[in-house]
Amino acid sequence: MTPPDAPVLRVAGRPVARCVTRPELPDRLSPRPYLHPVTTLAGTAVTELGPADHPHHLGVGVAVPDVEGHNFWGGRTYVRDQGPTELDNHGAQRHTSFPLRDPDGFEEELRWVASGAELLRERRTVSATELTTAAWALDFTFALTNVTHGPLSIGSPATNGRPGAAYGGFFWRARKEAAAPEVFTVDREGEDAIHGTRADWVALTGSTWTLVFAGATEVTRRDPWFVRAAEYPGVGSSLASEARLPVPPGETVVRRIVTVVADGRLPRLEAAALVRKAVGR
Repeated sequence: MTPPDAPVLRVAGRPVARCVTRPELPDRLSPRPYLHPVTTLAGTAVTELGPADHPHHLGVGVAVPDVEGHNFWGGRTYVRDQGPTELDNHGAQRHTSFPLRDPDGFEEELRWVASGAELLRERRTVSATELTTAAWALDFTFALTNVTHGPLSIGSPATNGRPGAAYGGFFWRARKEAAAPEVFTVDREGEDAIHGTRADWVALTGSTWTLVFAGATEVTRRDPWFVRAAEYPGVGSSLASEARLPVPPGETVVRRIVTVVADGRLPRLEAAALVRKAVGR
């Protein structure tokens, strides 16, 4: 029986993702709900949880290293002219309710809290859809609303002085294998060529699996991709790359990422076709 606070997403009757809403984690990991394990339809795991190289990487979720100086990413904070620094500035995302729950998806309400105050309220919508007998799509939307009386802004190590480190937002920590995964877009390949650039979709291929990440709205597609393959496998969509992202009181930031989860190593044309089917354009 599925615990009431840990829904399992199913595709064609098969479990493909588990949502953990109340993880027991130390404060320095910025506790937050996440999806893990996420698997292909054949049952291959394509996420990692708390790996030794980055214990604060938690499957699939939303993580932001700087919300008005509070760390909702976990681990050290990048300080300008000082570098990565251990600070007592970690926030937490707290699950409050499931307004909607079905076998193939859910809506979740969360509170982003730091230093005893609520900064953001999030409405997260997640669904799973079968694409083929060997591929399915995870549709992930998050909406962050500033519930304070003053302006907030979202930053990243990049906006704080560390070039190439614009992580923060949707993030997927993929399965680490003996060999680094390959990464490609419709017209580029390789981590160096893709990291920090904008593309309709980015594919990550492991030994027996492929993940294809696509921005599903115009505003999401304007965010550059954060890509890691050699050091560890992970892909995110960057909320704050060149400059901090302002969130005025009562305003909401919305992003939607659709990820194709496939068995096998997809060629470029098939990856593109599955993205079109998943996103509907």
